[in-house]
Amino acid sequence: MDIYKNICSLREKLNSHNINYYVHDNPTISDQEYDLLLKELEKLENEYPKYITKDSPTQRVGAPSLAVFKTITHRIPMQSLANAMDINGLKQFNKQILKILDIEEEIEYMGEPKLDGLAVELVYENGQFVYGSTRGNGVEGEDITSNLKTIKSIPLKLHSDPIPKLLEIRGEVFINHTDFKLLNKKRLANEETAFANPRNCAAGSLRQLDSSITAKRPLRIYCYAPGEVKGIEFKSQEHFLKYLPEWGFPVNPHIDKGIGLKFLENYYNKANQLRDNLDYDIDGVVFKVNSYTLQKNLGIRSKSPRWAIAGKLKAQQATTKINNIILSVGRTGAVTPVAQLEPVNVGGVTVSNATLHNQDEIDKKDVRVGDTVLIQRAGDVIPEIVKVIIQKRSSQSTSFHIPKICPVCNGRVKRNIGDAVHRCLNNNCQAKIQGSIEHYVSKNCLDIEGLGKKIIQLLLNKKLINNFSDIYYLKKNDIAVLEGMGEKSADNIIESINNSKNCSMHEFINGLGIRHVGENTAKLLERYFSGKIIKFMNASTDELRSINEIGEVMADSIIEYFSDENNKKLINKCIDGGLIFKEVDEITFSQISGKIFVFTGTLNQISRSEAIKLIEKYGAKSSGSISKKTDFVVAGENAGSKLEKAKEKNITILNESTFLNFLNSN
Repeated sequence: MDIYKNICSLREKLNSHNINYYVHDNPTISDQEYDLLLKELEKLENEYPKYITKDSPTQRVGAPSLAVFKTITHRIPMQSLANAMDINGLKQFNKQILKILDIEEEIEYMGEPKLDGLAVELVYENGQFVYGSTRGNGVEGEDITSNLKTIKSIPLKLHSDPIPKLLEIRGEVFINHTDFKLLNKKRLANEETAFANPRNCAAGSLRQLDSSITAKRPLRIYCYAPGEVKGIEFKSQEHFLKYLPEWGFPVNPHIDKGIGLKFLENYYNKANQLRDNLDYDIDGVVFKVNSYTLQKNLGIRSKSPRWAIAGKLKAQQATTKINNIILSVGRTGAVTPVAQLEPVNVGGVTVSNATLHNQDEIDKKDVRVGDTVLIQRAGDVIPEIVKVIIQKRSSQSTSFHIPKICPVCNGRVKRNIGDAVHRCLNNNCQAKIQGSIEHYVSKNCLDIEGLGKKIIQLLLNKKLINNFSDIYYLKKNDIAVLEGMGEKSADNIIESINNSKNCSMHEFINGLGIRHVGENTAKLLERYFSGKIIKFMNASTDELRSINEIGEVMADSIIEYFSDENNKKLINKCIDGGLIFKEVDEITFSQISGKIFVFTGTLNQISRSEAIKLIEKYGAKSSGSISKKTDFVVAGENAGSKLEKAKEKNITILNESTFLNFLNSN
């Protein structure tokens, strides 16, 4: 067979298999057979590079790393939707539609599941995929073309006539539960950190500057709306959706059409039941007036269209029984009560524990062992006890009180005046020691990969370590012989320990776990003491209080920490073990020096920690809350109440792209 014809044939086969798999949910070959076809095509294209085209399936592997995402302006803004919190909200929506249109007959609606993923726009010119972007702030998004190309369910060219001159398609990128579990299983097998949830994993994958990383993630897409279109006209949402599979775009199979308020209510109730059986997360339903003519007549508001609404699904709740209340002891000695529940399924997740926070929370809700309780899980929030069902309480039940003896070490437990929590006072408490080591090796401190909770527990049980300073004296053989470990794992951990020896002083101070001293305070102390740990250890109360933003409570806490000679010994032992502090970067004076930034929402192009490092380099500071001192709020995607508060206070708001451009100009 002619080489060029063979290459074209392989491409057509692979594209056809992608459509069967992702659009029609009807795979016709195994994954292994698909991979063999792809390898055959890669081999031929490598031998005959003149035949490589942009829409070839081989071009999904990822492009060279980017320094930063470019900004793309949407031709038609990607607006957000108004919310209906319940059936009453849907009734009001329907009533308003009829009122604006001044008609009495029922309206035809389309109902769609609202996926909990990341909204994107795909742009095709003459049938070829040319670029794609995130929703961003609705007006501008980030250019993530290279990352979107790696998603097999996105066609690189349209597969059926008519081919519009311009076609903009909106969709939601997500990862389903099955693929997410397999991905995490592989990561854990490779001793990598597991992802927290599918939504964050999908969002983070699309924001990778290196698209070869994105190519390894099992991303999918469902398409649901047009942007600007030239060369074809659609009469309705239903008409538009029918074209999508023909072109090669996946469409959610649970989209439905119906008439009037009765349809809105039935579809909404059906979605509440359906959500637990889906292999992906939904956080609501979307209703749209089907007719595009009526949509045009209804028009849009400043932020949302009048012809569509998002119906929020009911909070996922269940009733269960409290079998016991146990106590968990953290690194600061905080004793936290945890309710052990009769396992119950809430939103597709089996829940067996719920935090009770502290004694005040227990007293407020009057929670007791043996109680039947209503628990709630909304999104990724930790399950919480909503209320006790008093009618089902046993007459023999008694109030629960946190004891004065530590459940781990039998040391004394005390609640100080003004403190919400009870604390174990024994510094040799095993739970406090383990918690302090876990904190020391965590990402924002010394960032020692591989030393997870189980490994630390094994090392403590074997008496190989007794505190965080002992980490620097571990040998490969100490780790390799532990249960579940081996030579490779031990090598990786030792390498990570050695890498951590060259750290910033603020990372080390943060790792010490001094009460009231967090990451930002640690950075202040590092700058003030010029990276000299001895100066910090010997500082007086007056000197500490003289430092801007170091108050009385913080200064006293630092003095108390260093008044314990054992703490000083541990620090010196770390230094003797090879710990060296990096030189402190000089602050570059700029127009933002002394300014205070608050970050809210999810950033796409850089992580929040990287953004904070950038502003600190130019003399600015970050804060976790908005106050009268706040100068700028940087709002990423899904920004919450902080953004609204900033608007109320007329604080300057920057989106991510504007923020980065602003820094460059300064």
